[in-house]
Amino acid sequence: MWLRQVALVAHERDPVVEQLEKVLGLKTAYNDPEVGIFGLINAVMPVGGEFLEVVTPVKDDASALRYLHRRGGDAGYMLIFEVEDAKAHRTRVLGLGARQIAALDKRYVFTHFHPGDFGGVLTSIDSVTGVDNWFDRDSDWPPAGPDWRSAKSTNAKGILGASVQTKAPAALAARWGELLGVKVEEGRLGPELRLARGFVRFVEPVDEDGTGVIGLDISMTDTGRALSEAGKLGLPVSGNAVDICGVRFALHGA
Repeated sequence: MWLRQVALVAHERDPVVEQLEKVLGLKTAYNDPEVGIFGLINAVMPVGGEFLEVVTPVKDDASALRYLHRRGGDAGYMLIFEVEDAKAHRTRVLGLGARQIAALDKRYVFTHFHPGDFGGVLTSIDSVTGVDNWFDRDSDWPPAGPDWRSAKSTNAKGILGASVQTKAPAALAARWGELLGVKVEEGRLGPELRLARGFVRFVEPVDEDGTGVIGLDISMTDTGRALSEAGKLGLPVSGNAVDICGVRFALHGA
């Protein structure tokens, strides 16, 4: 299992995409029409072999709009994990009491699980059938479109992990470990699930809502250039981190 894609939710998609392009050097590979069924528009950007997605609700009944209101603004929204066989994981996770809110069983297989069962984080376990090696960083990823490899950044090289805030880090980490079938380990900043590639870290709340994805660790070729661009845009910068779309991006040398 690896952390393949992270979604951010924003009131306005394009300004956030522009910030990510200028700071991290990302490029939009795809605007997926399929997210329209959820009342969204999006942009998907490769970060090495992983992906950042920015979604914006365009319908009044979109669940993402309710999430924006609950979080009080732009925020981290969703974690998507890739596995070899998503159907098998679906059966196992549902057997542990989690609820399914959306699913697809085509070449691209996914199950979206209820955020309430993952401490307030919309979570999906996905797989792609018919690929030679699903764990290859350049393997097919339908949500990013057929030509995503040509949109790779020359600076941002990968999503190393995500931080989830919660009032009970140890308890939520244990539940995620059970649901994802991953061992919980004690990290420097809190309990972590260390996946075959990537990690999920659980930390104390930093805002009143107390739930959701609040941080991403990104591997960069040139962190100095990224932080300089962030400063030019007037974005909050602290040490090696910059805040974009309600999420703190911690930048690490590749």
